[in-house]
Amino acid sequence: MSQDALILPTGGRRKIDILQRPLFVLRFSLLERKMALTTISLCMIVRNEEEVLARCLNSAQSLADEIIIVDTGSTDHTKEVARQYTDSVYDFAWTDDFSAARNFSFSKATQDFCLWLDADDILEPEDLNSLLSLKASLTTDTDVVMLRYHTAFDEAGNPTFTYYRERLIRRLSGLRFQGAIHETIAPAGVVLYCEAAVTHRKLKPGDPNRNLRIFEKLLSEGAGLSPREQFYYARELTYHGKDEKAADILRSYLDAGQGWVENEIEACRTLSQCLDRLGKPKESLLALLQSLQFGPPRAELCCDIGLYFFRQEDFTTASFWYELALTCKRRDASGGFVIPDCYGYIPDLQLCVCHYRLGNLALAKEYNERAGRLKPESQAVLYNRNFFNSLSQPSIQPGQTAAGNAENSGWLKT
Repeated sequence: MSQDALILPTGGRRKIDILQRPLFVLRFSLLERKMALTTISLCMIVRNEEEVLARCLNSAQSLADEIIIVDTGSTDHTKEVARQYTDSVYDFAWTDDFSAARNFSFSKATQDFCLWLDADDILEPEDLNSLLSLKASLTTDTDVVMLRYHTAFDEAGNPTFTYYRERLIRRLSGLRFQGAIHETIAPAGVVLYCEAAVTHRKLKPGDPNRNLRIFEKLLSEGAGLSPREQFYYARELTYHGKDEKAADILRSYLDAGQGWVENEIEACRTLSQCLDRLGKPKESLLALLQSLQFGPPRAELCCDIGLYFFRQEDFTTASFWYELALTCKRRDASGGFVIPDCYGYIPDLQLCVCHYRLGNLALAKEYNERAGRLKPESQAVLYNRNFFNSLSQPSIQPGQTAAGNAENSGWLKT
């Protein structure tokens, strides 16, 4: 093609005036840009992560066109490990502000999208393959890609706690992290949800006091907490056994009505747990019911309410709530915390016990088998199955119930 002519579908030639040429070049460059393969900068902040950093980078390096590692003060061999994968290793003085460190890592990126991971995160092979396929079709028309985040698992490795997080951010979108602790990027523009997940595989516990220390430092310096920060501050207080103070903050947070709806629903559940530990079961129930103002109940809430009536030995009402849990549809894309077992396994097990206590042996067995189809190796299911068999074989003595929270474990007592 000559520089001053465009081939038309008819095969004819049309002269392009020199004044029109910049428009033609612009259109061609935009098309060319969209056809080009999208590129990704993997951006990480690390500190004393020599034990896990290589594992993370090995799982994700084939997805990344560039790796940015920001070290916030390691005293081990973290930086030496990082330099085996990239020359882009930077120091950043830690200021008790996760957003500042993450945004600094983004500032060093040069590719189309920034992918952020923690050092104890990994991409499982199937998720990596999904992301490689996504990368092949992703264009810079998208601003944010949301990925699942699996953070807790059962004995078989199935996720028991999961939620969506903003993971791939278009570098030129201007979107950046906010919040010194529990930092986040508010998704905006064109947002794409992907089934692929980032998996959190912590080898050892971190500093249990770090997050609370940062919150209390902010407060001591006169910094006001945003509604989201109030929510997470209260959660940190519960982890440290400060339920009275956490409950007060959660009540204030809910009364203000300025929070994100998914956080408000979770705040009701957290407040309920605080009140239960404080020996206030009726107030605990009211906190759960308060969440209904935010929309239809999630299965997690139904299981919480079911447990309240289960503890009261009101197995009919408990059954109502567990059966309701089984009708709830997961709303992962809402961004809220999801406990997958609440949508099948837990209510099935609890309904097994409820119906046994109500004298409905056939239904009890049926619900136990339903739970078994979801988790064939479940110790609770196997115990219950043996228990039911023992009812017709008096010579077999049922075993003991499970240690721990037997009242909500789905194990039948003898």
